[in-house]
Amino acid sequence: MKVLNLYACLGGNRLLWDNCEVTAVELDAELARMYQERFPNDKVVVADAHQYLLDHYKEFDFIWSSPPCPTHSRVRFSQHTRDSHVPLYPDMKLYQEIIFLDNYFKGKYVVENVISYYDPLIQPQEIGRHYYWANFKIIPPKTIRKVSIGAGTDEVKRLEKFHKIDLSGYKGTQRKDKIARNLVDYEVGKHIFDIARGIYNHNNNKQGELFS
Repeated sequence: MKVLNLYACLGGNRLLWDNCEVTAVELDAELARMYQERFPNDKVVVADAHQYLLDHYKEFDFIWSSPPCPTHSRVRFSQHTRDSHVPLYPDMKLYQEIIFLDNYFKGKYVVENVISYYDPLIQPQEIGRHYYWANFKIIPPKTIRKVSIGAGTDEVKRLEKFHKIDLSGYKGTQRKDKIARNLVDYEVGKHIFDIARGIYNHNNNKQGELFS
């Protein structure tokens, strides 16, 4: 099963995926380097994930996309941040990818983002603190792990433990707490991946029976 993991960051969603061939796309070269160290068998591409999807979508069986979330987040639109931040348009690349995948991609896909401050323009499936748009039904996991959200060094340590990552070697320009906070829980990532792979295997077996 060939998998495309877009906006891969450190691969929070990808940690427990197995028996698959993964291509990860990440624009931050430092995060891409750390991802490659974490998943040495994956192909890692330093590129614009939005454009990479358009150019390469036909090459994959399953696509996971986690476009940047700050312009959609409830946190940004809270009273405190509304008063202290410059207003921004929501980044519509999120919906561009959902519409594109839904109409052009023949495999299974998931587009993930945070719960937005506005009513979503396309109805998602909701698990925990995240929205998921997919062309298959995601049965929610029986349990969802939770981690407290705070601020500063203590929050980074909590999130590192929660996601099984180590950000001490990160030398890039992004805030470490922001990187860690945006990762998908690896157990939810595995749960969704296993559903997609089950559908993929079922369809392949069914197709094989037709030609046997």
